[in-house]
Amino acid sequence: MTTLRALVTGGGSGIGLATATLLAARGMRVACLDLDPPGEPFIGVKADVSDDAQVRTAVAEAVERLGGLDVLVNNAGIGAAGTVEDNPDEEWRRVLDVNVLGMVRVTRAALPYLRESGHASIVNTCSIAATAGLPQRALYSASKGAVQSLTLAMAADHVREGIRVNCVNPGTADTPWVGRLLDAADDPAAERAALNARQPMGRLVSADEVAAAIAYLAGPEAGATTGTALAVDGGMQGLRLRPLN
Repeated sequence: MTTLRALVTGGGSGIGLATATLLAARGMRVACLDLDPPGEPFIGVKADVSDDAQVRTAVAEAVERLGGLDVLVNNAGIGAAGTVEDNPDEEWRRVLDVNVLGMVRVTRAALPYLRESGHASIVNTCSIAATAGLPQRALYSASKGAVQSLTLAMAADHVREGIRVNCVNPGTADTPWVGRLLDAADDPAAERAALNARQPMGRLVSADEVAAAIAYLAGPEAGATTGTALAVDGGMQGLRLRPLN
């Protein structure tokens, strides 16, 4: 079987690193694009996804070193907290620039190579915030809602080119970013307990669980799946449980 070649953005930590690790374990050659990319066994390329020139250079380098490209995982992103009143215009522009336009830039640079694959797949990291109204997440939710709509549009645009496009919608995941949010809370233990309780399974999602979903959508086993959002959220999107008391 042909060895697939994958590029993971935001591959230096959290969900991105877990995904890169799993794809490599499943036999893919993997490049990680990040501000601080990891080393071996990955091909590390450094770029800021908000800079188009950096993105184009990094994608071209990754593809050259990989010998082609079959899988793109658009995972790089940043968070934001607050209501619609709380974030200044500059922060809105920054988060949308990274979370939405960042995916556009990387995909735009990768498409010429993906078209040559014959079995290409793009997986975007979205969020439960795209489908559920979460408090204090107006800006972040807006960016992820855009990612889910973008995923569907990309799937329609490129299905006849043999390129599948899907997204994964994690619930609150136990990642370094969430860890920083918890550390900044007045009562980190109480905040973690509240986040655990918000998800019907009663715990945070792990980065490895999200990575498994991404790897499935990226691989040939999902060859008939495109334009799909796969929730990995402990039941948060679809379940409505009665209170325990």
